[in-house]
Amino acid sequence: MADETNLNENISKSPADSDLYFIGVCFKGGNKSYYFSTTFSDFKPGDLVVVETAAGYEMGTVTTNSKSMSLYHSNLELKPILRKPNKGDMSNYSYNQGAEKRALEVAEREIKALGLPMDLVDAVYTLDGNKVTITYTSPQNYVDFRELLRVLNPELDARVELRQIAARDKAKMIGGIGICGLPLCCSTFLSAFENISISRAKNQMLSLKNISKISGPCEKLICCLAYEDDAYTQAKKEFPRFGSVIHTPEGDYNVDGINILSRTVRLANATRDDYKTYPLEDVLAMQRGDYKPHEVVKPIDRETELPDFGIGVKDASYGGMHPDANDKGNYAKVAPKEDARPGRNDRQQGRHGNRNDRHNRHDNRDRRDNQPRDQHNRNPQGQNGNQNPRQDGQNNNRHNRHRHHRYNNNRGGNNQGGGNQ
Repeated sequence: MADETNLNENISKSPADSDLYFIGVCFKGGNKSYYFSTTFSDFKPGDLVVVETAAGYEMGTVTTNSKSMSLYHSNLELKPILRKPNKGDMSNYSYNQGAEKRALEVAEREIKALGLPMDLVDAVYTLDGNKVTITYTSPQNYVDFRELLRVLNPELDARVELRQIAARDKAKMIGGIGICGLPLCCSTFLSAFENISISRAKNQMLSLKNISKISGPCEKLICCLAYEDDAYTQAKKEFPRFGSVIHTPEGDYNVDGINILSRTVRLANATRDDYKTYPLEDVLAMQRGDYKPHEVVKPIDRETELPDFGIGVKDASYGGMHPDANDKGNYAKVAPKEDARPGRNDRQQGRHGNRNDRHNRHDNRDRRDNQPRDQHNRNPQGQNGNQNPRQDGQNNNRHNRHRHHRYNNNRGGNNQGGGNQ
């Protein structure tokens, strides 16, 4: 059981002539702040304090700085801050956190045994441990949990309070990320929930085919539908009504749709096979009868004009300019048109000429090999350069076969071995 030795201490009592302040305090499971009076002027958001509430002694978190009581303009009397938490309070607070987990496990087990339609959310002990509040959600408006209370009271050794909350309150307690990518509004700054009906979604011309896209984690319509509802209502007053007839230069059209953000109006003819979109100002002018069609200015279609250097850019490489041989870097000398760049036929002729040179080299080899071997043999020994004529003939034949094989490969486009060796 939690320690109660320091619960009745009140160190915030001070002389009557001391200055008073007030601060905002929130409790576990909610972000709504409640104001309390204090004599301490050094409280900062995030500090822990011990206060007395209707449920008993509780540990709360400061949400505002200490403010002078002269800034408090409500007629409600504020309860005082009992003290800053001491070691005993922090010990009780840590003990209660473990007891809350056990209370949820016990309650979950008994709910399954009794078959009750309850979904537990959280359990909170008071600082003295005399009371535990268990919150839950249920699809039913009323749940008969009297039998559950008779089982939990002796099991938890504390006074048990079961509190049913709505789906929005559950999302507020648990928190999460909205479809906008930011933390939920209800868990950050919203202190009260507004009634969000489907009429607000219709007023903002949102698609109702997929309700889940405009619903939050609580499976209810997102709260931010209320933020811009008044702005949409005011902006729609400037637009013509749906179905109203608009006399356009092309004929009579009816208003088929509007876009608040782009301030445009879509018109459709009677057979709905022709649609036109006009700015809101033009449609209003058509209704007044003083509409004047806008003159469409066609862009001038002409080529980009370059400075005239007196040369044909398409006729010569580098714009027809070549460096001056006498003055490097001087591009003033212009090459004649016929000397600008070799044409396609010249390049092809150059490539064929190189290939013919390779063929000529091979022909020279053939003629050289057909001559007697002693005319080009550099070996001074004997007439054929080898003492064994038969062996010399075999070597020549092997050399010729290898040479002709390499030559044929080169002519067939296979460059293995290379014809230039």
